[in-house]
Order: sequence, then structure tokens, then C-alpha cells
Amino acid sequence: MAGSSSKTPRFLLKRKTKSIDSVSAKANRSLFTTPEPDIEDYGHFFASKNKKVADTFLEKYRSKRGLFVTDVSKTEWCQKQMEFSLFFDDEECNNNNNDDKECFSFVYEGRASGTGKNNTHDQAMKAGIDRHVELRNEVLKPVRVEVKSREDCMALKLVNFINGVNQLLFEGLTRELPIVSFAFEQGIWMVGSIDEVRMHSTDHRPILVETKTRISDTVPSESQKRNGRIQLMCYKYLWDNLVSNPFPLREFYDYFDLEPQRALCEDLKKACCCSGFNAVTLNEVVVCYQTACKMMPRAHDDELVLRYESQRDKSLVLDEDKFAYNYGWLKSEISKCLQFWLQQREASFVAVEDQWKCAYCYFTSLCPAYPHDTTDDE
Repeated sequence: MAGSSSKTPRFLLKRKTKSIDSVSAKANRSLFTTPEPDIEDYGHFFASKNKKVADTFLEKYRSKRGLFVTDVSKTEWCQKQMEFSLFFDDEECNNNNNDDKECFSFVYEGRASGTGKNNTHDQAMKAGIDRHVELRNEVLKPVRVEVKSREDCMALKLVNFINGVNQLLFEGLTRELPIVSFAFEQGIWMVGSIDEVRMHSTDHRPILVETKTRISDTVPSESQKRNGRIQLMCYKYLWDNLVSNPFPLREFYDYFDLEPQRALCEDLKKACCCSGFNAVTLNEVVVCYQTACKMMPRAHDDELVLRYESQRDKSLVLDEDKFAYNYGWLKSEISKCLQFWLQQREASFVAVEDQWKCAYCYFTSLCPAYPHDTTDDE
């Protein structure tokens, strides 16, 4: 059965500025999202409770959920770290009896026994998450709702996107925009949450923005910039696929194992009404999602923006990396990523010049590439 009787709290986010007319009707618009920023997960509703052994990482760990954009960037950062995180989180999820437990590919709290050297890194990650919440709350106001099924979880994402598009069209800016898109060339579903989308002042095409925070007031390394560019280009790729191609309805419902006529929870029905459209089933929300996608042009090709802020002084922008979209390069990077997720090759280690990354890894005690002290006890 595709639904679930469990209840999980989520948050409705209302705009703080005065309400505007939606495209379909005069109504106060609301934006929905999960409380955690930049975490691309649909929660425990999408996790199979009776997992069978799958042939690939993609089938085993992302079945009915889609590949996260952060999966692509984290795989590029270090495939071996990504592999360890999948094994560790899968074991943790299977051994945890809390039904409200949500599983993520990377967890930013202290973890992975035997490492115990990443307290500073954990604090930096938490500060980054808190900063994203601040940026989100500048334009959105969270209001708690309850979702009762996988269909509700997906509808929450889609309604949030619809309202974000309306906000972008009328106000020129939206943040924490969830995206669910089919990567046609790769034949996979991908999901993500875009930090910020701005409307260009002259050609009125969306500009995608990713905000990173840094614990030290230094310019990021080229490896860090490269990783951020991959993430942002993935969002651009998914956006363009979404607004330029027909939405594959049958594949959508089949892949995510959703019932199109499943009734929405009461909170979501009210939220849709407040957003300017009536919807009582998931399918009706999907139809509105398709309409919203058709309203939007392709994202800007020549201006993708990576912003690096100081965690010490939030007003201090350490670097703003503006770059052009390079589909050929991105396609190559996604291909390498999928070779790992489809287990067409063994997970690779970081290059010698990038071994500084190991200082921020939770799994060095397990990694054969990390130099361990082999001195015999006397």
C-alpha cells in the first residue's frame, strides 16, 4: 500500500511580506518546506520498511526517493566517503526503532565511532545550517502542518515549488525551492532544494544562487569551488529539464510508488486553498505543478552564483563565484557519479593533492587509503 497511517510534523512557510494575487486566483500565498534546509529527503515515508537486497547503490539506497543533487556533489568530493556513509546510515536506519527517524546520506552531528576528531567541523556544519534557516526566514514564515502519507510528503514539495514560482514571478526572489525533476538523458529521477532563485533584471530569466558558509575568513580552494559548481549546475540542469520537457506522469507515480488519487491531509487541502488553487488529491497538485513549470523560462546560462559567507561575520562575503553553465562538463561529472551509484566501478579515493579532505572525514579509521599508525606496541 502506498500510503501510511503515520503522522510526521512538517512546516508551512508563509511569506513575511504582504500577500499578492496568485496566477489562478486572489489568495494569500504560502510556501511549504521541511524544517531542515538543504536536506533533500522525503522522510521515513519513502524508506522501504522491508528492504530486499538490491543490485546497485541507486536501487538499494535511493529507491522511491530519487538521487539527491547533494549525492552528486558528495560523490565528486570523495566516492569512498560516500560509500562509507551509505553503509553506516543503512545499518543505523535498520537498527533504529524510532519510526520518526529520518535518514540522510550525510549526518552533520558527531558520529562514526572511532574517529572522534570532527567537533569543529560539526560545529561549522551546524552553523551553516543555522545560517540557511536565517536566510529562509527572511522571506518565509514557518507554520507547522502534519503529513500522513508519502503522497502528502510529495505534495508538500510540489506545493512549495508552485508557491516559490509565484513568489519569484511577482517579487523577483524566492529561497529554499524544492525541485523534483526527471533527468531525461540519464533516465533517473533527481531531487533537490535550491538555496535561492533570483529573476534577472533585464532578460527576466532565473539566476540560481548557492550560499556556502566558511568557518575561516579565507577564499575557498579550487576543489571546494569545483564541488559547489557541480551542485549548482545540477540544479540548473534539473530546472531546464523541468520547464522544457513534458512531465512524465506515469513514470513519476511508478518510480515514487505514489497513488495519484490519494486524498491529501486536511492541512494540505487548506494550504492549497490559501495558495490560490483547489486540490484534494495528489494528482490535482501535480497538474498545478506542471502548469507552474510551463510558466517559467530556462535558467540563466551565463550567470550561476556561488556565494561564500563568513560564519564569524555574516555580512562579510568572502567570495562570489559567478560562472557560466557548462553542460558538457556536467554531463561527464554526472556520468562518473552514476558509475559509482550503479556500481560499474569500485569507489575511488581522493587524489594525493586532495588528501587534506581526509581531515574532515568521519571514516578515516575505516579507510584503507588513510595512513594509520602501524607501529607495534612494545
